[in-house]
Amino acid sequence: MNSDLEEPIVAYKLEKVELEKQGKVTSKMITVLAFTLAFLNPCFGQETVSGWVKYEHNPVLGGSFGTIFDISLLREADGYRMWSSWRPEKSIALSTSKDGLKWTDPVAVLKPNPENKWEEDLNRPGVIIKANIYHMWYTGQANGKSWIGYATSRDGKTWKRMSKTPVLSAEMPWEKTSVMCPSVIWDEQAGIYKMWYSGGEQYEPDAIGYATSEDGINWKKEAGNPVFRNDPANEWEQAKVTACQVIKEKNNYLMFYIGFRDVDYAQIGVARSTDGIHQWERHKENPIIKPGNGWDSSAVYKPYAIFDGKQWLLWYNGRKEGKEQIGVVLHKGRDLGFNK
Repeated sequence: MNSDLEEPIVAYKLEKVELEKQGKVTSKMITVLAFTLAFLNPCFGQETVSGWVKYEHNPVLGGSFGTIFDISLLREADGYRMWSSWRPEKSIALSTSKDGLKWTDPVAVLKPNPENKWEEDLNRPGVIIKANIYHMWYTGQANGKSWIGYATSRDGKTWKRMSKTPVLSAEMPWEKTSVMCPSVIWDEQAGIYKMWYSGGEQYEPDAIGYATSEDGINWKKEAGNPVFRNDPANEWEQAKVTACQVIKEKNNYLMFYIGFRDVDYAQIGVARSTDGIHQWERHKENPIIKPGNGWDSSAVYKPYAIFDGKQWLLWYNGRKEGKEQIGVVLHKGRDLGFNK
């Protein structure tokens, strides 16, 4: 903030507090004070920064279907596919879109298996396509705990579980009761799958770990886990960091992630690392996406970004009180401004 603005902004805040104590605050006064603060501080009240812009017709999926949250997407020749967490159905659903903005109704494609007691509720998928086969790592939940399972498909609709038991479980102290939110890539050069996952509390996990696998079933966790923790010095992520999406770029790894100020208030940030494990550099303008004034006024969660050749599209779930829906933000050009 410009130092020349600090004194008048503090004065207006103190004036509001004093008026509240005297019981003299009216809605008109609050509005005037808010607009004054916004005028004095150009960053005050911004919902996005660093070139990101919320799509004007958000939300793009949800509404009458109930809470839709924590998604994974692929861009294919005929458009986009989105696998989402469909809370009323306790299942993973599929929607399709030509442009990433207008989506078909969700259809449940992976439902709980009564024989597997660890997956009474399915959600938080991570989907990739390799050798014309779709691979999905998903979160199974039961009895206040979470695990990660694995399934494959030839068409993205009909899925076959590759193991009756979880392929990743909470085993280390930092993972507590739950592992969830898998983000997986296939590293062709190394010949391995790489997974970034969240671990910790069941309601909202605490930090992000890393694991590798040759077959997608047997995973080796990084000895130095978690590889990405919250930074207590940053108020917006002082409580937790979770639910990331990692993208392999030419010279680095990008991580879009959720930062929690507290367990109920979440925003979205981005970081990068040369190896995807160590020395994560946070974007200096984090958080890049914040709650708004309508459908996403309570929190914004689980980013998933794709660069379409001209612009980034980043989908996320926004929450207003108890309901979550899917929206999208746009960013022209590939450069995200780390070096500015």
